[in-house]
Amino acid sequence: MTHDVRIAGTDIHFACRPDQTLLDAALQVGIEMPYSCRKGVCGNCAGSVTAGSVSCLSSGTHDEATGRHLFCQCTPQGDVEIAPVSFRRIDPAARRTLTVKVYRNQRAANDVNVLQLRLATGQRARFKAGQYLQVLLADGSRRCYSMANAPHESDTLTLHIRHIPDGRFTRIVPTLAVGDTLQVELPYGSFELREDSNAPLVFVAGGTGFAPVKAILDDMVKRGVRRPVTLLWGARRRDGLYLMPAVQRWQRLLPDFRFIAAVDDADEAAGLQPPAFAGPLDAALRAHCPDLRGHEVYCCGAPAMVAAVRRTCIEDGGLEPSHFFSDAFVPGPAAAAA
Repeated sequence: MTHDVRIAGTDIHFACRPDQTLLDAALQVGIEMPYSCRKGVCGNCAGSVTAGSVSCLSSGTHDEATGRHLFCQCTPQGDVEIAPVSFRRIDPAARRTLTVKVYRNQRAANDVNVLQLRLATGQRARFKAGQYLQVLLADGSRRCYSMANAPHESDTLTLHIRHIPDGRFTRIVPTLAVGDTLQVELPYGSFELREDSNAPLVFVAGGTGFAPVKAILDDMVKRGVRRPVTLLWGARRRDGLYLMPAVQRWQRLLPDFRFIAAVDDADEAAGLQPPAFAGPLDAALRAHCPDLRGHEVYCCGAPAMVAAVRRTCIEDGGLEPSHFFSDAFVPGPAAAAA
C-alpha cells in the first residue's frame, strides 16, 4: 500500500509507502527538496504539511511555533499535501555507484587527511560544487563526505576527512595506500551556489566544512563568476586551517574576496599573520559582517556551529532566513540511498 503525496499549489504528486520518509519518496521519483544530513539534525528539509497527517520518526522534528516538519523524518499516515520551501526536478538515474582508486593520501593536519580518489579510465563523475558522496563500507554502512574538488575535475574525487575517535571509516583512512579501492555513490545534497542571484556571498566553514566551500569557490574561479565574497574559516587551533594555499589563490583570482580566519585559542590566533579572530565563528561573523541584509550565507560544519551561525545571521545580521544555506556535518552512518 502507498499513500499519495501532493505538493501544494502544483499538479505534482508521488507515491510514498507508510514506512518511507517523505524526502526519500520524493528523491526516488526525481523530486529534490533542500536536504543535507537526512538524520533530522541540519533542518534543511523543513517544510509544511498543509493537508493530512504524518508520523515523526524522532522527537524534535516538528516545530510547534512554525508548524514545519523535517521531511527526512516524516512518514505519511494517509494521503498528504506538503509545501516544501523549494523543489526541483532531477534525474534519479544520475546517481551512480563507482569503484575508485586511492591516488594520493596526505595528512594535512593533526586530525585531517586529504584523500584523492581516481575514477577508472574513461569514467567521469557528475556532480555540482558543494554536493557530497557516500562511501560504502564492507558491513553495508555508509559515510558521507563532501567533494572538495570542482566538477570540471570530473575524473577525480577529493575528500577532506577529519579523524573521529572510534570512527569506523576514519580508522581505516590513514592506512589507505595508493591503488586501494573504495566504492562510492554520488551525488547527494543541495548545498550548491544559487546561480539566479548576484547577491554578495558569505561562506562560513568550520574545520573540514571547508571542503564543499572550496569546491564552490574553485568552481566560481573556473566559470568566471564575479560576486563579492567573504570567507570565514574557523578551527580550534591554527593547524586546523590546513589548506591556506587555496585561500591565497582565491585572493589572487577573485577580484572582490575577503578572508577572515577564526581560531578558538587566543595565543594561536595572535600568532597567525595576519592575526586571526580569537573565538568562535558566530562571534567572528558578528564582528566582521554586522549587516547581512541583501546577502546570501553558505555555512558548513558541525551542527551546533551551523545553528549558532544561523541565529547570528538572522537575529543580529538581518539576513532573510531563506538566504541561509547550510550543510551540517553529522558523524556516524548515513541513510541508505532513496
